[in-house]
Amino acid sequence: MFVVMLMKNLERIEINPKKVGGKPVIKGTRIPVYFILELIANGWSFDDILKNYPQLKKDDILAAIAYASKILKDEEYIEVSG
Repeated sequence: MFVVMLMKNLERIEINPKKVGGKPVIKGTRIPVYFILELIANGWSFDDILKNYPQLKKDDILAAIAYASKILKDEEYIEVSG
């Protein structure tokens, strides 16, 4: 169930080199994923975000969080010796 929900949420994210320099955005907007994460990190609630950005839905916020989680989970550490 969680994997299905995660994949469904990720469909709300688009990466287009012609939008916001190719940064991941919420599909159909120019609102970058990082911006939503910054709002949350600065203490904004979902309700605050939705009130100030009415073009977003709760699932868009969840998609931004899911996207960040996937990127961090898939990140690989490569040790470079000097």
